[in-house]
Amino acid sequence: MITLARRPVRIRILCEIMATKPPTTYWDYIRVEDLLNLQGGLDKDETTLEDEELVFITVHQVFELWFKLVRHDMLAARDLFVLPKVSEQDLSRVVARLRRITTIFKIGAHHFELVETIGTREYLAFRNKLMPASGFQSAQMRQIEVLFGLNDDERVALGSPGSHIAALKNADGSPSSALKRLRETQADGPSLRDAVRSWLERTPIDGVRHGDSGASKISEDFLDDFLASQRNEVDKARKRAREVAPESDHKRIDNLYDREIASTEEFLRGTDVKDDPQRARARVAMLFIETYRELPLLAWPREVLASLIEVEQAFLIYRQRHARMVERVIGRRVGTGGSSGVDYLDKTAIEYRIFRDLWTIRTLLLRNEAAPSLKGAAFYSFSAGD
Repeated sequence: MITLARRPVRIRILCEIMATKPPTTYWDYIRVEDLLNLQGGLDKDETTLEDEELVFITVHQVFELWFKLVRHDMLAARDLFVLPKVSEQDLSRVVARLRRITTIFKIGAHHFELVETIGTREYLAFRNKLMPASGFQSAQMRQIEVLFGLNDDERVALGSPGSHIAALKNADGSPSSALKRLRETQADGPSLRDAVRSWLERTPIDGVRHGDSGASKISEDFLDDFLASQRNEVDKARKRAREVAPESDHKRIDNLYDREIASTEEFLRGTDVKDDPQRARARVAMLFIETYRELPLLAWPREVLASLIEVEQAFLIYRQRHARMVERVIGRRVGTGGSSGVDYLDKTAIEYRIFRDLWTIRTLLLRNEAAPSLKGAAFYSFSAGD
């Protein structure tokens, strides 16, 4: 029998700590008492709250806890994408993180149902306490937007230019802890979108790695073949449309399909982003991964792309659900922070699109049978090695 004195030092120290530490309780581990003392509002006293104010405060505190988890998982996913080499196992971890973020936004959208149990007059009984505070002052929501990749020039203005920063200052104009956290996030490395683009840029196209000799030529050849197949598919669709339309409508139909061909080539050639070659290369990689997703080594990359779409969709629905909740409870009043209220929320739900290129790829994909064949398909098998 091994006595305590004979055990390795680290194990002996751990045993000594455990022997002196009191047993863990649920309420201590979760810090229940601390949590339950945080719903007192401005006076830090629940007895001073209006009838439905406790519901409003509690739900929004829960939102902030969800936002903390979203930030945690987004940072973990971002940090994996910036690695020089991302393994298939790493990609499975990324997908797990992204799926959890999607779940959080879905749950968060349902939480608005709780706020909707507050009647309009009951909410108005304490609404003036909030002024000029606003949900726009949620630094964590701003951090999430920055982590996603939302740039300042893409923001819907809350009021005057730079108002999204001014809203996070203290009442006297001094920097707040909320503004400090946002600034730290802005300074902390690339966004998730930029990290994903960097990862996509390195995607081997038709068996040739980016940066290898002939990689640009192979990529161009793939695009040439794909665009030829796309034109063939469009012409088939054009022919069917003309067959059932009156002759007077043929010119309109031709214009529609001609624009589809032209816009596809412009997008994939990157002529609209000439100053951003990484983004142009990432578009080709997205198309390649989605087109040949059945190949074993493209399976996880494709799951990543699908998960990114799911996250953004869930986030957009969350925003839309927020707008409908606000409209249901207080109509189209001016927001407590001086915004246009529901109109502002609706604009963010429409315009805040981070992975626009990935959504566009959905418009361009072809039937499996119509996709051009690959010369280097064997590269993407499990036996290809590295």
